[in-house]
Amino acid sequence: MFSRAIRQSSRRVAAISATSRIASTRAPTFTSAIRSYASDAKATPTEVSSILEQRIRGVQEETSLSETGRVLSVGDGIARVHGMNNVQAEELVEFASGVKGMCMNLEAGQVGVVLFGSDRLVKEGETVKRTGEIVDVPVGEALLGRVVDALGNPIDGKGPLKTTERRRAQLKAPGILPRQSVKEPVQTGLKSVDAMVPIGRGQRELIIGDRQTGKTAVALDAMLNQNRWNRGTDEKKKLYCIYVAVGQKRSTVAQLVKTLEENDAMKYTIIVAATASEAAPLQYIAPFTGCSMGEWYVFFSSFFCFFFSCRDERTFFSLPPLLP
Repeated sequence: MFSRAIRQSSRRVAAISATSRIASTRAPTFTSAIRSYASDAKATPTEVSSILEQRIRGVQEETSLSETGRVLSVGDGIARVHGMNNVQAEELVEFASGVKGMCMNLEAGQVGVVLFGSDRLVKEGETVKRTGEIVDVPVGEALLGRVVDALGNPIDGKGPLKTTERRRAQLKAPGILPRQSVKEPVQTGLKSVDAMVPIGRGQRELIIGDRQTGKTAVALDAMLNQNRWNRGTDEKKKLYCIYVAVGQKRSTVAQLVKTLEENDAMKYTIIVAATASEAAPLQYIAPFTGCSMGEWYVFFSSFFCFFFSCRDERTFFSLPPLLP
């Protein structure tokens, strides 16, 4: 009886030891499975980590050097700037306040800059930096039917200009040899003008007179008369018009635009407005802007008719206010 109990207990101990051996042999398999699962999780990055990795790889260090100067004095639309020893004549510069200007006087130790904005925004000691660009304006057929300021920025609320072509505002006029003789007439619609003093394409004609004598009316009638030629499909007969309003009231310019739109004449007209409320440098450069836009049609498209309206002739024919 006693011997049978000892045998049963020894069998139980052997069974328990065998079970522990089986568990011990299976445990490494379970551990290796856990390790393989962890290694698979590291090999497959999550969505968040992949996005962060892409952002980190996309970061690029951008460094730029720009030559700067300091404002010594400012007044009457003119700023005296110290520094910028390598600046070019007629180069566009930008002030810290956002106002832009054009370098005119290159003197020893300082530069005279005309401001294309209010001089109240520019303070003494303010930083000025070069842009490396000569003053240029947008050109092309996309400007037809638009109203722009003296720098070519749209001010009619019709969105940005759909053109990438630009041309310098102040360029040397073509010489005598490249010019052709005047051989094609311009029909102004005024019988007295067309019969007595006919105007040809490529000809310059000055309309001068006292106040309220109808100078603008003559130019406006000539622009409206070109509608008959621009309705057709013959590009040789079409004539584009550019009207530059210098020193006029905003209401006068708005009335002019309304008249052109009512007579379907804005489709072949560009209006450059530098009103009386604009800075003097903008009024000075406005005629050059209109000529630059018109020269694009001379060299790359059809002829154009350029009309210049100025409240005070001295604004255009005199030198800029910076020079004596």
